[in-house]
Amino acid sequence: MYGKLLTYEPPEWAKVLSYIPKKRIPLAMANTPIHPWKVPGVPEDFSVSVKRDDLTGCVLSGNKVRKLEFLLAEAVDQGCSHVTACGELQSNNCRAVAVCARQLGLTPHLFLRTDFTNKKAVGCAGNMLLNRLCGAHIYLVPPHHDLDKDALDSMERLAQELQTSRGESCYVIPRGCINKTGLFGYIHVFEELRQQGVLEQFDDLVFPCASGGTAAELAIANHLTDGHLRLHGIAVTESADYVYGSCDKSFQEMGVGHLRSRDLLRVVGGFVGRGYGLCTTEQMEFIQRVAAQTSVVLDTTYSAKAVLGLVSELRHNPSAFGGRRVLYLHTGGVFPMFDGRMKQVLEMKEERQPRINMLSQMNDLPL
Repeated sequence: MYGKLLTYEPPEWAKVLSYIPKKRIPLAMANTPIHPWKVPGVPEDFSVSVKRDDLTGCVLSGNKVRKLEFLLAEAVDQGCSHVTACGELQSNNCRAVAVCARQLGLTPHLFLRTDFTNKKAVGCAGNMLLNRLCGAHIYLVPPHHDLDKDALDSMERLAQELQTSRGESCYVIPRGCINKTGLFGYIHVFEELRQQGVLEQFDDLVFPCASGGTAAELAIANHLTDGHLRLHGIAVTESADYVYGSCDKSFQEMGVGHLRSRDLLRVVGGFVGRGYGLCTTEQMEFIQRVAAQTSVVLDTTYSAKAVLGLVSELRHNPSAFGGRRVLYLHTGGVFPMFDGRMKQVLEMKEERQPRINMLSQMNDLPL
């Protein structure tokens, strides 16, 4: 087994919540660094730094492993030998489930939504490479099916079949790791932020919003620690209303249903673009520019859209921020970048990109 099943002791400020997980398995490389970040386009009167939760591990990179530390601890504690999760074809969450499951000796089953009608077309690019390397069982979900209902129903039927036919238990992880156990991921991480001095050093915290789990966790934690930070979620896959609704449901699960998400955080819409996993040429050029100037790699699904949203808000709506010291939470997701889409940006005319030079002799260096 990779990692040790530990009894979980929450921070003192979190003990008022109605539910607290009993176990946790350390999987992430915790205390991910915070450093200044010179993002292109940020106004000079703002100071932006980045919390590198894209560095929670190598093949585990990203924020989902923080939630899986609690979810998979529960699976192991319950004696499960299988785990199942659902998402889009290039889901970072499902990739993290596949990797973590194999580390813990569990068999991963992934329900992935796609418009591919031929299983050979799925290929081995991006997260799918890691899913297949880890030997995950893949179930392709048609594009018109609802992940929160249809895929969840299928996962629960699979779990029942494994129990009936083999006598083996299967732990079902809902979309986005959003349940009362998974919601402790960033409640736990918020204590890491406190210990890193974030509450004293920053005024605002900005992060991508997808299914709304991370937003809810950060909002609860910020409120329970006196709400010093002003929270800004950039909606990158769903509408702002969807994120608010998801957060309010999570508040109910955690026993703080009297809270309202619209009072605790600001969700900024308008940056979903062409849709989930779809990226414009402008966004891909921004990814290249940020990497060339700062060495921080964004991704086409979440962080490129969120950081573009951050820059836009700083430039056009500066009064929405609580101060001038802004921390961006980089939630990871680099592997979808390896699906070939960036080729069109990197092979632009040479006057817009560093050149590739062929050397006939080692002393024949172009200037």
